[in-house]
Amino acid sequence: MSASKSLITLILLAMSGTLISSCTQTSRFGGSSSQPAPLTPAPVGVVESKELDPAQPDNPVAINPDGTDTTLEPDVKVAAAPPPADGGKEVTREALIGAWQVNTGGSQCQIFLALTKWSGGYRAASRGCAAAALADVQAWDVKGKQVILVDSSGGTAARLYRSASTRYDGSTAAGGAISFSR
Repeated sequence: MSASKSLITLILLAMSGTLISSCTQTSRFGGSSSQPAPLTPAPVGVVESKELDPAQPDNPVAINPDGTDTTLEPDVKVAAAPPPADGGKEVTREALIGAWQVNTGGSQCQIFLALTKWSGGYRAASRGCAAAALADVQAWDVKGKQVILVDSSGGTAARLYRSASTRYDGSTAAGGAISFSR
């Protein structure tokens, strides 16, 4: 019996050695684990350089916690930006894709513009917009040199014109000022 016990012990030791050796770290593709090969960098296009639009420190706007503009008297209405005399700068749909910070009536929110076809143009979604007209924006499109925001009923919620490379100004359907920037 001691020979069979020795044989069982030997088999168990051999099996545990196999189990221990099979627990060593290996890569998913076989072989032992080592540092991954470095990646080849992607080619970089041309980087452009130009002057930024000047900041306007003489006209700071302070926003109260309730979203009102502290630089205005209580009953003063903000004038909407009129269309530029020259009709505005050229606008392309591709330049508008993505997230935009929106300022209107002293409040801020975000609007996301996509190139997914949607009733009224292309899909738009808002986040954190206190103004009901902007919270209801569902679509957008470019008409000439204007960006048109469309609400869920198909009506125009706002019209904007490009005023700088990453800024659009205009007016809401109610006549208030609105600006997009990133």
